[in-house]
Amino acid sequence: MRPPTFRALLGSPLQLLLLVCSFALVAYAGVRLLKDDWLGVLLWFVGAALLHDLVLVPLYSALDRALRAGTAARWTLYVRVPAVLSGLALLVWSPLILGLSADRYRSATGLDPDVFLLRWLLITAALFGGSALLLVLRLRSATKHRSPSVH
Repeated sequence: MRPPTFRALLGSPLQLLLLVCSFALVAYAGVRLLKDDWLGVLLWFVGAALLHDLVLVPLYSALDRALRAGTAARWTLYVRVPAVLSGLALLVWSPLILGLSADRYRSATGLDPDVFLLRWLLITAALFGGSALLLVLRLRSATKHRSPSVH
């Protein structure tokens, strides 16, 4: 049996170069990020990981199980995708949506932060509405292509 080649072990040289560059970029970002408040950043990462793993994963797994039990399997993506996108928007913009950083936002930009909740609700409604429209169009298309004996 021959020993494995360089390509079999590490992939192509281009992949190895990209991996090394990625690690260098992450190391640079880590040094810059941890320069001033490394303890706060470390606590934030650990807290976010624990919150995600211990609270959010069981929560959205249970919601997904309930969704799959209550609907047909082909319909679940039409609820999952807008829910994930809406949840991601809420996660990213939650300080402004919930009004937790309204004073800081107002003093930094001079703009009114009270519009973020309404905008997030409108985006969520548009995502779910668009998804429902796609589902209706797909179901109509599927019924048009059935044989007359099925109708």
